[in-house]
Amino acid sequence: QIQRALRSLSIPLERLHVMKGHMMEDMCKGLCRQTHAQAKVRMLPTYIGSIPNGTEKGNFLVVELCQNQVRTLLVTLYGDGNMSPHMVYKIFDMPEGMMQGEGEALFDFIAQCLSKFLAETTSPEIRETTTFPLGFVFPFSCQQTRLDKAELLSWSKGFSCSGVVGKDVVQLLQSAINKQEVGASGKDSSWLSLWKGRKSSQFTPGQLHHVEVVAVMNDTVGTMMTCSMEGRPCEVGMVADKGSNCCFMAESYLVETADETSGRMCVNTEWGCFGDDGVLKDVFTLYDERVDEESSNPGEKRFEKMVGTLYVGEIVRHALIALTAEKALFTGTDIAVLKEKGVFTVQHVLDIINNEDGITEVKRILESLGLQPSERDCGRVQQICRAVMGRAATLHATGLAAILSYMCQTRDLETLTVNVGVEGELYTGYPSRFEEILLSVSRLLAPECIPTLLPSRDGSGRGAAMVTAVALRLAAQRRDVDEVLAPLRLSRADLENVQALMRQEMDRGLGKETNPTASVRMLPTYVTHTPDGTERGDFLALDLGGTNFRVLVVHVTEEGISMASEIYVIPAAIMQGTGEALFDHIIDCIIDFQMKQNLVTQMLPLGFTFSFPCQQVGLDKALLLTWTKGFSASGCVGKDVVQLLRDAAQRKQHLGMQVVALVNDTVGTMMACGYDDPKCEIGLIVGTGTNACYMEEMRNVGTVEGDQGRMCINMEWGAFGDNGCLDHLFTYFDQVVDETTINPGKQRFEKLISGMYLGEIVRQILLAMVQKQLLFKGRPCPKLQTRNIFPTKFLSTIELSNGLALRQIRAILNELELDASFEDSMLMREVCQAVSLRAAQLCAAGLAAVVEKMRENRGLDQLSVTVGVDGTLYKLHPCFSDNLQKTLKDLAPNCNVTFLLSEDGSGKGAALVAAVADRAANAAH
Repeated sequence: QIQRALRSLSIPLERLHVMKGHMMEDMCKGLCRQTHAQAKVRMLPTYIGSIPNGTEKGNFLVVELCQNQVRTLLVTLYGDGNMSPHMVYKIFDMPEGMMQGEGEALFDFIAQCLSKFLAETTSPEIRETTTFPLGFVFPFSCQQTRLDKAELLSWSKGFSCSGVVGKDVVQLLQSAINKQEVGASGKDSSWLSLWKGRKSSQFTPGQLHHVEVVAVMNDTVGTMMTCSMEGRPCEVGMVADKGSNCCFMAESYLVETADETSGRMCVNTEWGCFGDDGVLKDVFTLYDERVDEESSNPGEKRFEKMVGTLYVGEIVRHALIALTAEKALFTGTDIAVLKEKGVFTVQHVLDIINNEDGITEVKRILESLGLQPSERDCGRVQQICRAVMGRAATLHATGLAAILSYMCQTRDLETLTVNVGVEGELYTGYPSRFEEILLSVSRLLAPECIPTLLPSRDGSGRGAAMVTAVALRLAAQRRDVDEVLAPLRLSRADLENVQALMRQEMDRGLGKETNPTASVRMLPTYVTHTPDGTERGDFLALDLGGTNFRVLVVHVTEEGISMASEIYVIPAAIMQGTGEALFDHIIDCIIDFQMKQNLVTQMLPLGFTFSFPCQQVGLDKALLLTWTKGFSASGCVGKDVVQLLRDAAQRKQHLGMQVVALVNDTVGTMMACGYDDPKCEIGLIVGTGTNACYMEEMRNVGTVEGDQGRMCINMEWGAFGDNGCLDHLFTYFDQVVDETTINPGKQRFEKLISGMYLGEIVRQILLAMVQKQLLFKGRPCPKLQTRNIFPTKFLSTIELSNGLALRQIRAILNELELDASFEDSMLMREVCQAVSLRAAQLCAAGLAAVVEKMRENRGLDQLSVTVGVDGTLYKLHPCFSDNLQKTLKDLAPNCNVTFLLSEDGSGKGAALVAAVADRAANAAH
């Protein structure tokens, strides 16, 4: 019978694995908005978003509502890593009957205790000049909706004060504190004599002039926060006491029951109710059933009733009664005393199992209870006590393993190393063995996690002060961060202003007289039609924009488009040689390509993408304004580049091609998408640089003769603002970046939007935040001083990481040799978001001006149009496209705009320009 009893109290490892899995499932249910109500592990958000970092300093008040008592503390932190906080405390006994009296009287009494405490511990001068933030430890079931807002769901522990359930306890306490000040001025002091036998003179009102309730919490959270002091970050708190609970720092975006999505939030698991749905039925012993039946809440808090010190004595008592009935214990003796509930306490159990002197002490304890044990009885009772306590420790370890594995998975870690703050009677009363079981079992169940247990000292006191201190540190940091980022945060009015200015500059660029001084050049491209789907044939494309260039053949058939291409290199000697040598080399490559593709015998139309500044004077005529990108071939500037290519073909006697169009990559993007969607009449590039083009009514193009039809206008909008009209949006960070470019004061709009500059803007903001001690605790970051060390691709990686890609953020931080905390990572993410959001919004404001102009041109109430888009920033950044589209919809509500990703605008698009030109020429004949 003894062996059977011991076996029933021992849970096999396989069953613990299953239990851990069930708890993780219930945790996920508790965090999910849809399933939260059904979850037994409640996973309540605490709105605590950070643990201490050691820089907290100041005076913090704590008031804790205990059993029959009010405990007050004053904690002073010195910003020294919280190594040596100074603490003063005082305990006040509650008047008789207050726990069942009026709620107002209870909170007034708490306020009085605070007033008396401050009068005894601080000078009048300090009380008058110091604001005391207060942390309120309220150990009852609450629905918390903010750090400083918690509605009482139900009283417990003998309390039943009226008028409190359903009310915000922080508001009730703050009102009582404010009332104290009224009492001090003599306006309303009658309430001071509310309690029998107490005179108002016992308390001195008016000491609460600057007391503000900042945070409300329970003791589990306090345990975690206490252990985060002394330079050791602690992200899990466990209380193994009369009740049992655990809290941990979860990824905020997973806590769906709260609105916060960035960073982390401490979640109070309330795991005591785990198993109330029956998943623990098979491990719930007959003894547990008896304890549950005799409790005040049968069927509830099943897990807690197997592990809480309020219940372990009762479990042992029922085990002893059952074994006596089976004649395995106390044979022939009277055990009537064991029938009395509560007679066998946790202290008896602890004294029995911690006894080092054999069974003599066990015998003494049992005899003191009125039992007459034999030597064998003593040994067996000791075995049962150890089994019950061992099981309690094992179940705590299983719950801890579930939390650790969940943290490891949701943080995308291979190994989680974490500190766990532990407090409670089970931990302190069964010291070495509880810790040993907790660590060994949790490591068996969660081998990927390495926990270190930290004993908590006064979780509800020091810990509550830490919660309050961290809340104030974060609030101060938030103000400073908002101040730094405020100039980058654009209002709707700002964006409407940019839209209006863009429209103004577009009109200036289109006007014949105003074009020379317009910052948006509005260059005619002589492309007058977009593809209509009837284009057929083989077309060549030449894409020249750097040291490599491509030659393509594009086959346009009824079935669609197919392509073949080859990349050729331009040697440096040719790039910097004569123009004739450069264009001869290009023709040689085209001949090589046509031979490989068996296209030598055909005369194919060719579209030429030439990505250098040109003045276009016809579809197939453009004068080179200047070389860029390392080219300096002589005899080309001021010449028609199409003619230079034709001359080279003539020299090489190559007749297999006919240059019919010269285009830039933005127009090519529009044309490439236009083949798939006939409504595509806008091209947009948002990559290293930015530009846009669109189909304008010829009657509005003052720089070209003729009023009929439409023409694609290459806006060259990167230079928008070069005339100073955007100076009010340029922040200090933008100015610093602009000054270090090769063209200060030029391409102002592009420098706010495009991928070439965003990383540098972020780097400048990070440097400013380090200087203001908002990042990396103000430690110098030598590598961050290096120009272009923070490329724009880092923004994409950092913003993509919604908690899951933290490994990639850590890789970036390592690359930059930055020792960053999790909070630092989140702040870096916020900076990246601010910069990329502004870029997307400005881009949308420019695009809103374009679509609204097209709508007005056509006299439409509603315009439906497609934008062909290309560029790495638009394609690869996780939020840019969404932010752009959302802002555009807001700024141009009468335009229904669809976005279509371009594939190869500079190749396929150039060929399609040639195809459309060829179609138009054939139609004319």
